[in-house]
Amino acid sequence: MTQKIEESVVWLTQEGYDQLKAELEQLKGPARAEITQRISDARDEGDLKENGGYHAAKDEQGKMEARIRQLEDMVRRAQVGETPKKGGRVEPGMKVSITFAGDDEVETFLLGSRELLALDASVDIDVYSPQSPLGAAILGKKKGDKATYEAPNGKPVTVQIVAAEPFTG
Repeated sequence: MTQKIEESVVWLTQEGYDQLKAELEQLKGPARAEITQRISDARDEGDLKENGGYHAAKDEQGKMEARIRQLEDMVRRAQVGETPKKGGRVEPGMKVSITFAGDDEVETFLLGSRELLALDASVDIDVYSPQSPLGAAILGKKKGDKATYEAPNGKPVTVQIVAAEPFTG
């Protein structure tokens, strides 16, 4: 049984955390003030039923407030750590390569949080949480180790660690 507290952790580097905090402060400060002013200006134009600028600004405000709530939640749940300096052991911040039992194809992914990729949107890599069934099974393993976890369909899945290297983007 997985602990709920551990499931809620968002693994971030200090740089990723700082970027999320900066975005949050921008949205809560200048961006919020700007959208409030745009709504006020549009409201002053008169009939709100036919005021496209007002409705667009209100829609944008709703999206921005949702992003603020998302960022506040991520910052609250963040566990900040350093990207590992050397490879070998599977831990958050590592680019991990595995093979599934009976298959020679190598699958590579980042063990961490999608927010680690926020710094570079051009990075195209799958991300698995350390709390996911696969992530929890391989955490702490080394090259050559095998791990088994339960798939969503209830069947056991065995993987072998091919490599674990620090994620550099």
